[in-house]
Amino acid sequence: MENAGRQGAPAWKRGLLAGALGAGMVLAAAGVREWKMEQERAAALSGAQTAVLAETLTETEAESLPQIRTEAESQPQQLQEKKKIALTFDDGPHPYYTDQLLDGLAERGVKATFFLLGCNIEGNEEVVRRIAEEGHLIGNHTWYHVDITTLSQEEACAEIQNTSRKITEITGQPVEYVRPPFGNWDKELECEVMMIPIFWSVDTLDWSTRNADRLVDQVVSEAEENDIILMHDSYDSTVKAALRIVDLLQAEGYEFVTADELILE
Repeated sequence: MENAGRQGAPAWKRGLLAGALGAGMVLAAAGVREWKMEQERAAALSGAQTAVLAETLTETEAESLPQIRTEAESQPQQLQEKKKIALTFDDGPHPYYTDQLLDGLAERGVKATFFLLGCNIEGNEEVVRRIAEEGHLIGNHTWYHVDITTLSQEEACAEIQNTSRKITEITGQPVEYVRPPFGNWDKELECEVMMIPIFWSVDTLDWSTRNADRLVDQVVSEAEENDIILMHDSYDSTVKAALRIVDLLQAEGYEFVTADELILE
């Protein structure tokens, strides 16, 4: 009886057990292979992205990318959360440079904010429509770029209302935000529609210098989380600088958002 009790499981049971173990080993091996393939694909993609990014930068900027990437990868995952920042462009739309800027932003998957002058919209309706269709925020910059605090309430409201009306006719979207020229806003201004003013924390003064390298150095060295950067989509140097700024700050872990996301948080 003892010998009978010690006999192994019947052959058919041993076969099932062996089959189950074998299948488990195959699945485990497949899982390891899939994991390794994912790692290899991620490494290849990261390398390709770095190569493309390097093509848009100066030699000095490109040399810093491997160090930026290594430092980012060495940080704990919880410390790699995206830092939000906003690019804003005044005085458009421009018949040439705004489209160039939009092309570059689309390639990088970046959304920005455009404060339009009513007097620049006529003849550039397609540019305005494109800004809206590609998911950027459109704001009001008055009709003639005037200091509204020097106008009567009726004149100031006309500057704002006429611009908003023109934008809405083209995009079908209401205009809720305004950037008052020179940063001068009348809090007591009462027009038909309440407007929310959006100012800035980094002024590039790009209208006074057409040096793209200087603009890049200034913004990248000064930029901090939740900054709103003021630029103008009216100059070739600004377009080139803005796209390099995006590349460098994205490499440092920044996420570009529309300005309303920062002021409404």
